[in-house]
Amino acid sequence: MKVLGIETSCDECAAAVVEDGRTILSNVIATQIPFHAAYNGVVPEIASRMHTEWIDRVVQEALDKASLKAADIDAVAATAHPGLLGSLLVGVSFAKAFAWARGIPFLAVDHMLAHLYAPRFVYADLEYPFLGLLVSGGHTIICRADNFDDITVLGTTIDDAVGEAFDKVSKHYGFGYPGGAVIDKLAKSGNMEAFHFPMPRLQHKGRLCKTERNGKSGGGQKDEHRYDVSYSGLKTAAVNQLDLFRAAPQPEGGDKPEDIAASFQKTAVEILLRALLNAVEDTGLATIVAGGGVAANSYLRERLAQHRGIRCLFPPLDLCGDNGAMIAGLAYQYLARGETSPLTTTASARVKSFKRRLT
Repeated sequence: MKVLGIETSCDECAAAVVEDGRTILSNVIATQIPFHAAYNGVVPEIASRMHTEWIDRVVQEALDKASLKAADIDAVAATAHPGLLGSLLVGVSFAKAFAWARGIPFLAVDHMLAHLYAPRFVYADLEYPFLGLLVSGGHTIICRADNFDDITVLGTTIDDAVGEAFDKVSKHYGFGYPGGAVIDKLAKSGNMEAFHFPMPRLQHKGRLCKTERNGKSGGGQKDEHRYDVSYSGLKTAAVNQLDLFRAAPQPEGGDKPEDIAASFQKTAVEILLRALLNAVEDTGLATIVAGGGVAANSYLRERLAQHRGIRCLFPPLDLCGDNGAMIAGLAYQYLARGETSPLTTTASARVKSFKRRLT
């Protein structure tokens, strides 16, 4: 079965053809980075406009690279949530029209679940359950996956996503856009011990929490934030460091961009690892599946590789960010179970309401 997958949740206009949920026949990703770089971030109006202009050509290129015609496609899937609503609507509308015109199934796919599916293209022996690490500019989630569509959120960020912190620090220092890739590159030649940025302490181990996650008064719930992370404090500390440079003369090399990048990146990753390793310890699950743009970060991969006894699976770099292959691959799993989506399905900017676990 050949499934066409369409991904337009943010600023990547992507389409791919995947056979039987495993074999990638084509994977086309048209990036909008040059159009957003001047703003140091994604401009939703520009993103949706570019998707409208590009999507037909991107889909056709995906078909051409797979040596297929539209009539050869058995089903079409598109990211329906979460993301930028205007961008999502372009992909969903195109996919529904494509399906209706050819009388084939349409599937609305969750973007976050698709990121967890991406490593399955490489690791055919991957079995459930495992721990999922979803890290991007919009999301930071640690979860337990018991099936391709059955995840329980263990922890998340209480403020900024990790990728968002990378982008904002990079913007403040004028490093460039996208921040994650720029900082990762700069950090390779920097001294990560040059600056000691703060590690947030959200909850002391063993202490009782006064409130539950839903905001209602609880009491008796231990280690509420054991798997949660926070990046607002780190972001502020990194930004304030630049203000200190400007306020007083620095010795030569004292404000070296590479050192700032390396020190910030180290702290950002260590914050994430602390929560993730807590989840490994408490669940007993030693397999971690990473997904999202920040999963491409070289220091994150390096640090996880240092932990013996933990198997951490990353998708290839071209499948870390947003792509159509993960959408098509995940959609096949629903089709194999006999499930499709009605053509009345629409897009939603919000994250799906996954199960949440209080520990």
